[in-house]
Amino acid sequence: MDLILEKIIHITNGIFLGDLPISTKINFISIDTRKILQNNSKSKDKVLFIPIKGKNFDGHDFLESAFKNGAAIALVDKKHEKKINNISNNVIIVDNTKNALQNIAAFYRRKFDIKAIGVTGSVGKSTVKEMLASIFGIELKIVKTIKNLNGQIGLPLAMFGINKETQILIAEMGISEINEMERLSEIVDPDFAIITNIGVSHLENFKTTEITCREKLKISKRENCKFYLNGDNPKLSRVNLPNEIKYFGLSGNYPYRAEQIYSTGEKTNFVLATNKFRENIEIPCLGVHNVYNALAAISVAIDAGIYLEDIKAGLERFKPLPQRGQILHVGDIIFLDDSYNASPDSVKSSINIFQAIKSDGKSIMVMADMLEIGVRSEEIHFNIGKYIALSGINILITVGNLAKFIGDGARSVDSNVEILYFINNDLALKELIFRIRSGDKILIKGSRGMKTEEILNNLVSYYHK
Repeated sequence: MDLILEKIIHITNGIFLGDLPISTKINFISIDTRKILQNNSKSKDKVLFIPIKGKNFDGHDFLESAFKNGAAIALVDKKHEKKINNISNNVIIVDNTKNALQNIAAFYRRKFDIKAIGVTGSVGKSTVKEMLASIFGIELKIVKTIKNLNGQIGLPLAMFGINKETQILIAEMGISEINEMERLSEIVDPDFAIITNIGVSHLENFKTTEITCREKLKISKRENCKFYLNGDNPKLSRVNLPNEIKYFGLSGNYPYRAEQIYSTGEKTNFVLATNKFRENIEIPCLGVHNVYNALAAISVAIDAGIYLEDIKAGLERFKPLPQRGQILHVGDIIFLDDSYNASPDSVKSSINIFQAIKSDGKSIMVMADMLEIGVRSEEIHFNIGKYIALSGINILITVGNLAKFIGDGARSVDSNVEILYFINNDLALKELIFRIRSGDKILIKGSRGMKTEEILNNLVSYYHK
């Protein structure tokens, strides 16, 4: 990246204190002092450090470390001005460092005349983003948001990966607060906007799925932005927008449809049906929800002018992200790792994959609490327990404070399911080690805050030994 210090001062409406020439070129922006050191060991970049206040830390506490590690300049929130009394380095005083980061990112992104794709939705965002990256990356230079860094801090940082060679920006845009999407939209400025679905997630803040839908639809302010919506989702099938809308799905006469879906091994095949042609498509993952994800990526790629051969090749080389429906074989035990996060819709999708996996032994599911789903949380957990029991699970191991309601729901529809309740991951792990036998398959699912990946990682290590 390349930004002039004078421009940064202007963008942030900041007050510059220091002796660095305002014509200095800033080549790297970091919120992590460790990355400053790593960057400076490889180059002679001028680094801008932006301290961000988090839940458990404040980046302003690391200003001195940032300069020791090689930062040329730092932003400082005016509330923390006293912290620079003992620092003789260059600083820019701003009203709010997070807002300043976002303003710099929005300005920097608009320096480049590139097409941008924004992806949001209650579930499936990361998978669609990676499918798009696999497709567009065959012939074009792309920049994408990294891992799960899709919010008000991670997304702006991804913008600084854009350079003169970049042709496509693919941005996953995740929100959990009212009006948050408007800010992300200002930064990304999408030409194409995908909304995968609207479901029960972040209801603590959004309260209803109607509000969730309204907030997701703020993904782009461009009048010429094309929207790609899941036509089978009740909330998205009824939206009213001034923009052009392209629907995808399975059950309607949409411009992009999937028909004749079937699975072989760990792959899914379907027929892509459009108003102009039909084509066989194969994706290296299981589950109808991944067919929807593929349709979302395909529809944008076709409209962006990508050749069908490249679309098929991109999907074939796509690899599911870790902890998102990843199938692991350890000896003759099969683990389905979907531990990254959990909502009612994503649990149902996980079970859909799990049922398609063939095994000779028992079906065991570990289900931890689903967080941030609001006042109906107990009812929602009870209902997901009913759904789990109806799926044919042999053993259900529940973890967390709300897990009791999952078990109660499962027990209400099938008394033959063996249900075990544990308050933490360690106790669940011990029980699993005792229970698992050759030929079994195990699904692990839970919200991010439940850290169910700890159970999976320890189980895999145990059975590898």
